[in-house]
Amino acid sequence: MIWLTWRQFRTQALIGLAALLLLGGYLLVLGLDIQHAHQDVLAHCGGRDCAGPLGAFADRYRLRTDLLGYLLLVLPVVLGVFCGAPLAAREFEAGTHRLVWNQSITRRRWLAVKLAVVGGSCTLAVALVSLLLGWATGPVVAVEGARFEPVAFASHGLVPAAYAAFASVLGATFGLHLRRTVPAMAATLAVFTAVQLAVPALVRPHYQAPERTSVQLTAPIVANLGKIGTYGDIGGLRVPGGPWVIDTSAILDESGAPVGHSDWFQDCMDHSSLADLPRCLADHRIHVQITQQPAGRYWTFQVVESALFALLTAFAAVLAVRRLRTRAD
Repeated sequence: MIWLTWRQFRTQALIGLAALLLLGGYLLVLGLDIQHAHQDVLAHCGGRDCAGPLGAFADRYRLRTDLLGYLLLVLPVVLGVFCGAPLAAREFEAGTHRLVWNQSITRRRWLAVKLAVVGGSCTLAVALVSLLLGWATGPVVAVEGARFEPVAFASHGLVPAAYAAFASVLGATFGLHLRRTVPAMAATLAVFTAVQLAVPALVRPHYQAPERTSVQLTAPIVANLGKIGTYGDIGGLRVPGGPWVIDTSAILDESGAPVGHSDWFQDCMDHSSLADLPRCLADHRIHVQITQQPAGRYWTFQVVESALFALLTAFAAVLAVRRLRTRAD
């Protein structure tokens, strides 16, 4: 069965291996460049404030880091669509499953070997790419404090391999139920995408109860905000240390009152240049109240989400086995 499975999927396997080698080679070269540049910045700034040089270092590699993160984000669903979905559907379309089942091979063994060989290979490939990506772009992500951002979280650590396992088994399950390759591929793409969008927005924030705290808005923090509204609402807040900021209040003064309608705030907004605005605001000792998941919970969240997708994978496998037992041919 292992040899037969290899014969059936050798084309996808060889293409995947070639792509893995190319991507791995690129990540190795990029990683060496990033590591050298990071060490060079630290060596030159010495004991002085390194925020400026490190910010320039992160800006230099941000685009490539983001693009590689998006690549790894979509890789599991690509494997689920092109490797998982045809796993059983193609055999039903060709009728070759009857030949295998009449050769003293049980249906469960037929399915188990296919899932182990193809699904296991996909999971291992994604795990290796994730490991390389984490090593290569780790200094950039650390400087930005962005490990909890959706793309960074989903493309680093343990979860990419869990996504790949789920996508592969999900594809095989749809193939068993729909018995047609193209519909199974479409269903895999739709369902996995829906899950991948729903989990960060609806489930991930509740792995642990968030904390409420106050953050002083210094000039560097204000300068890095994504948005400052006319009446003191802000967006894109990044807190030193890299926590996940879930919710942010409007800008508050020392007494805790909103500053949006105060004369001095409107004066800063109306008469300060972009370069002078952060200092103008920070001089009034402003702060915000935030709801956050502390940075120290990162690996806990990685483990919890990996376990969640492991359960989803097991559930999909149960559905596949149940469908296999109820088929008459």
